[in-house]
Amino acid sequence: MKILGIESASMTASVALVADGITMGEYTVDFKKTHSQTLLPMIHEMVRMLEFDLNDLDGIAVSGGPGSFTGLRIGSATAKGLGLALDKPLIHVPTLDAMAYGLYGASSLLCPMMDARRNQVYTGLYYCKDKLDVVREACSMDREALTETLRKRGEQVIFLGDGTWEHEDAIRKHMGSLCRFAPAHLNRQRAAAVAALGAVYFAEGKTQTAMEHVPNYLRKAQAERELEEAKRQGKMQELAAGHSVGTGEDRQIALGEGR
Repeated sequence: MKILGIESASMTASVALVADGITMGEYTVDFKKTHSQTLLPMIHEMVRMLEFDLNDLDGIAVSGGPGSFTGLRIGSATAKGLGLALDKPLIHVPTLDAMAYGLYGASSLLCPMMDARRNQVYTGLYYCKDKLDVVREACSMDREALTETLRKRGEQVIFLGDGTWEHEDAIRKHMGSLCRFAPAHLNRQRAAAVAALGAVYFAEGKTQTAMEHVPNYLRKAQAERELEEAKRQGKMQELAAGHSVGTGEDRQIALGEGR
């Protein structure tokens, strides 16, 4: 089974080819978020070096979110374009699931974290000693609420992902000896993990057509949230103005004015 993996949910751009359980090649760049310019050239360079024909693929696994809205759209578009051109199925691999799968064999509870801004993180909880078990599905939550929840569980947790960079000191302070952090080479999203987990899903029949694939953004884009907030504030101002006018009319009537 030959699976191409694509990861672009964050700053990291990564592609990999996994064949029959072996990572044949992986190309990862963690520098600037220019995925629209880098993903396809990275794929072409990797398969050129491996002397591999993309027509021989069984499927294309794509990191499906949560994460950067732009990054997810680019990864999805790249996978869909290849899927249509090559007539290959797509495999939707949740980004946090793939991150946890990258620590396959770990006996501790795994907590991948991605920065979601405003002291929020995208996260989930997993065990992955001999298979991936989802304890808590991907969600967006306050970092303090997450660490308090984990502290109450009373078991050791391995944190990984770009969300740990900003919050590591606070996590250590809150959780003490219960927390550990993945080393640098295992701490980021990797397409090899996406492809490897994608191979598992492919064997289970969990595939999609290129037209069916949609990233899981988990929450609305910041621009959408700001627009909705602006509309809500506008309606509140309209209601406040109407209430003020109504109050004035009521006052006039009470004083015998305006009749």
